[in-house]
Amino acid sequence: MAHQDKTGIPWLALGLPIALGLAWVTQGSGVIEDDPERNIAIPDELTMPLQVQAAYNDERIFFRYRWPAERPHILHDVLVYEDGDWVKKGSAVPGSNPDGLHEDRVAMMLDDGSVPDFARYGGYMTIGAGAAGFTDEAPEEVTKSMPGTRIDLGDWASRQAPETLQAQREAGYFLDLWHWRGHRSNPLNLSDDQWVGAERSGDAGRSPYTTNWDGDAGQPLWMLDPEEAGQAALRWEDIEAGRVDFDSPYFLAEDTAIDFDPSHDWQNGDVIPRRLVRQPEGSRGDITVLGEGRWNDGYWDVTLSRRLDTGNPLDDKILHDQGLYTAAFAVHRNATGGRWHLVSLPVSLGLGRDADLTAIPFQGRTPDWADDWKEVTLFYPGQVNWPLLVSRAHAGAPDIAEGTPVRARHSERQLAIYGVEMEFNDAIIRQWILTLIAGLIAMFGVVVALLPAFRNTSNNRKGEPS
Repeated sequence: MAHQDKTGIPWLALGLPIALGLAWVTQGSGVIEDDPERNIAIPDELTMPLQVQAAYNDERIFFRYRWPAERPHILHDVLVYEDGDWVKKGSAVPGSNPDGLHEDRVAMMLDDGSVPDFARYGGYMTIGAGAAGFTDEAPEEVTKSMPGTRIDLGDWASRQAPETLQAQREAGYFLDLWHWRGHRSNPLNLSDDQWVGAERSGDAGRSPYTTNWDGDAGQPLWMLDPEEAGQAALRWEDIEAGRVDFDSPYFLAEDTAIDFDPSHDWQNGDVIPRRLVRQPEGSRGDITVLGEGRWNDGYWDVTLSRRLDTGNPLDDKILHDQGLYTAAFAVHRNATGGRWHLVSLPVSLGLGRDADLTAIPFQGRTPDWADDWKEVTLFYPGQVNWPLLVSRAHAGAPDIAEGTPVRARHSERQLAIYGVEMEFNDAIIRQWILTLIAGLIAMFGVVVALLPAFRNTSNNRKGEPS
C-alpha cells in the first residue's frame, strides 16, 4: 500500500479561503494616501451641505448662500518680513494650506439654456484635458473651459479659431460665473464677476483686486496706512494664533493703503497682504454683497445681488421673470484653493416658477428671507474630466451620448467615491492584478498539493473488485 502524507491538506483547505478573504478585505489598503508630488490630497469630508435661497424684484436678483466651516479663512497669500526679505506665504498647494492661508469662497455657474448639456452634467463639462491641479496637468495653467471651444477634446491647447470662439459667445455658448472670495472681494462687499468659455475669464472692466508686489524692487508696492489702520503691518504670531478676524486690518484697500516705505522699521514677522482690493469697473463689478458676508457660529452667510439685465449679454446671462435656468455651485473652505473645492450637480432655477430652486418675487429693496432653504449636497469631484467621461474608458459614455442626466445614474456620494478612485486608478488596477496573480498561484499550489491524494484515490479504485 502506497504511503500518503495527508497532514498538509486540512491546512490548505483552511488557509486558502483565509488568504483569499484577506486579499479581498485588504485590497486597496495602502493605495489611497495623499501624494502632493502627484497633486493628490483627499479631503477628510467628501460631501458637505450648502443651503441656497433666491429672490428677485423688478430690477435685481438675490442669492443667499449658507454653508458650514469650522473657522473662516479671510486671508489669502501674504508677504512676511524675514531677515531683510519679504517672503511669500499662502500659495496654493494640494489640499489645505498648512498655514491656514487661502480664502474661503462660494461660486455659482449659471446658464440660460444656451448650453444644453450643462443642465444634465453641470461643472463636469467645464473640466477639459490638462486641467490645473490634475496629476497630468498641462505645463501652463489650464482653467475651466467649454468642450466646444476645443478642436480636439484630448488636447488642451487645440482652441477653436478666434472668430469661432466669438461666434460661440455671441450665441450664448458660455457660462456666467459668480465668484465670491473671502479676501479678494468680500472686504469691499463685492463679488468677482466672471464667465467660462475658452477659459475662465473676468468680465470686461477692472478686477476687484491686484497684486501687491514690485518685482523689480523685490518688495511690496503698498503697506497699511498706520493712520487709518493703526499699524503698518499684521503680525505673523497673530495669524498663527487665529487672532486676525473681521475687526482686524486684514486687507489692503485703496483707502487704507499707502505707498510702501522701505525705510520703515520693519521687524521679523511683519505681514502685509499680497493683494490690494479695489473697486471694480465695468461689467466686472456687476455683483455686490447684500449686507455683509460673515462667518458666525460655524457657518458662512453670504448674499449676492445683481441686476436681472446687466446690459452685458456677452458677459452675463440675462434673467427674466418666469425664466427657467440652470445653476451649479462650488465652495472652497478649510484653506483650499484650485480644484480642491466641493461642487454640486446642476440645479434648475425658476424665477417665479417651479424648479429645484425657485426664486421668489417680492416688492421692495431687499428680500424678507424665510427659513425656507434649498438644500444642495456638494461633493469632491476628484480628477474626473469631460474627455474621460465621453471616452470608451467610461462605461457611462453611451448614456451621455444619449443625453441621460448624471443624476439619473449617480448620487453625490457615489460621484465622490468615483472621484477618489480615479485619482488612484492605476494603483488600484495594479493591486488587483497582483491579487489575481496571488490567487492563481495559491490555486496552483493547492492543485499540486492535492495531486497525490487524487492519484491514491484513483489507484484504490483500480484495485476494487468489479
